[in-house]
Amino acid sequence: MNKPTAKSVIAAAIAVLAVAAGAYFFTSSQRDSTAASPPKAAPKPALTVTAALPESIRLPITLAANGNIAAWQEAVIGAESAGLRLTEVRVNVGDVVKAGQVLATFSTDSVQADVAQARASLLEAQANAADAAANAERARSLQSSGALSAQQINQYLTLEKTAKARAEAAQAVLGAQQLRGRQTQVLAPDSGVISARSATVGAVVGNGVELFRMIRQGRLEWRAEVTSSELGRIREGLPVSVVPASGGELRGRVRMLAPSVDPLTRSALVYVDLPSAASKGSTARAGMFARGEFDLGASTALTIPQRALVVRDGFNYVFRLGDGNRVSQLKVQTGRLAGERVEVVSGLMPDARIVVNGAGFLNDGDLVRLGQENDSNQPPAQAASASVAIKNGANP
Repeated sequence: MNKPTAKSVIAAAIAVLAVAAGAYFFTSSQRDSTAASPPKAAPKPALTVTAALPESIRLPITLAANGNIAAWQEAVIGAESAGLRLTEVRVNVGDVVKAGQVLATFSTDSVQADVAQARASLLEAQANAADAAANAERARSLQSSGALSAQQINQYLTLEKTAKARAEAAQAVLGAQQLRGRQTQVLAPDSGVISARSATVGAVVGNGVELFRMIRQGRLEWRAEVTSSELGRIREGLPVSVVPASGGELRGRVRMLAPSVDPLTRSALVYVDLPSAASKGSTARAGMFARGEFDLGASTALTIPQRALVVRDGFNYVFRLGDGNRVSQLKVQTGRLAGERVEVVSGLMPDARIVVNGAGFLNDGDLVRLGQENDSNQPPAQAASASVAIKNGANP
């Protein structure tokens, strides 16, 4: 067996050194590359938000409807005497009048002349009746003596009755002329508000011609149109809030429900009493359109702040805050509004914390950071209490 030479030993040593140097440089380069690469960064929150729990509150149950405002009853005031000239008109549209108040007057000259003539005719008839009565009495006294025939006595008795009847007829004519004289004054048949006037001074009007139109007692009513299916929810005496087209709000009560339903529209009228047309500050007028709500009571509802509601693609969503401050998008169905809060009918549990401020900028699965809701309009004490409420999961 050949002994290794010095050259082979030296070559083997050089090979070992080369391998060791390569391994050292490879390990050093890997260590340097590992030291140079930064550690993996933690995920950053997408937004700083505030959260709250849904709140159960009592909300009113209302039924909305539309309709017109009309007079409760309208009185037509006309002329009762024909052929007289109108001399004075004492009221105008919008005036409040009382029952028996003089609204207008007609000329009395011709009426007074007719009254005087009728009185004279009555006096003449009464004198003739008295003379006929005296003749009849004398005829009765001579009836047994035979001085007058039965035919003559019967004539005297007939003349007495005829004269008495003519006197009564003359009395009736005088009464009619006196009544016509009283009708020269147009009187208000009831208290109320004048809504229309066609009377003109100097006009000669016929019998029954309309001179004024009046809202009796100044009472107005709202005639609401409701469907036949909603009619069963309304009862007499129910409070109603009515908003006329002129603005403002009127409080009324249901007086009665229509006894029938329109077969074409399937709707019925509900008559609601409103404050008087003469009430101070009332803006309601007969003929106005108005919308209103019937107060049907109240019920408990799960509500959230309107700021927490996000509308996308025609649907309503909220963002629930989950573990690790990640949010999940929930589709909800909303109901009634109450100020800054909205009722959630379905899709949300009462113990689910939801995002309030910043919900409109989030997407499903986003990471968020919880912050404190600080209202600059609140005093410091109120702002502090709001922060505590948020930390406890309550709505400030």
